[in-house]
Amino acid sequence: MQVIPALDLLGDDAVRLEQGDFNRVLFRQPLEEFMGRLIGTHPTLIHVVDLEGARDGALRPLVIERCRRAAHGVPLQVSGGLRSIEAAGDALRAGATRVVVGTQLWQDDANLASFVDALGDQLVVALDVKEGRLAVRGWVGFAPLTVDDALDRCRHVGVARMHVTAVERDGTMQGPDLELYEKFCASGIPVIAAGGVRNDGDLTALAEVGCEAAVMGVGYLARLGLTLE
Repeated sequence: MQVIPALDLLGDDAVRLEQGDFNRVLFRQPLEEFMGRLIGTHPTLIHVVDLEGARDGALRPLVIERCRRAAHGVPLQVSGGLRSIEAAGDALRAGATRVVVGTQLWQDDANLASFVDALGDQLVVALDVKEGRLAVRGWVGFAPLTVDDALDRCRHVGVARMHVTAVERDGTMQGPDLELYEKFCASGIPVIAAGGVRNDGDLTALAEVGCEAAVMGVGYLARLGLTLE
């Protein structure tokens, strides 16, 4: 089980939101300062989310470059506002090792296959589940297809990896939605779980249902005895 700390960006700062709500900021800290705290825990990968990019539909490569410099060689998994293959390429050139794409993949039947063909295993497909539906555009809207339909498409086109978020659990420290992740793991596609992951017990439970990795935000700091201040 790979544990991946999360760095969420709003403006020039690292933040934590509750349930993805831009009006419910749990804390805020300068990007480089927070990245330094993460690097001190020796992670193997850092999950970077440009929340502003996700909301506005345009990831900011210059901010990703800042993250790359601050990460001192730790690989980055980057998401937020990647609405085209070209934008994904920009993120990779700015320092991402792999990119997480969601919203754009569900706008047209051909989009997912095109991204898979262009990016291969550098693509991680985001499936963000909110109220039982597939959330998009920074979790403020919904895709025009069901979660099951999206999962079927992933299997059909050979998606290398999925990033599955239980939106209602995000930032709540309520524990992961194991039933949700078990459903996705049954597809045979590697799953990165996110949302509500608190501690080693949760990580063990996620491994038991078949997840290969878990993203932790608030829970990552608590697990290491760190505080948000």
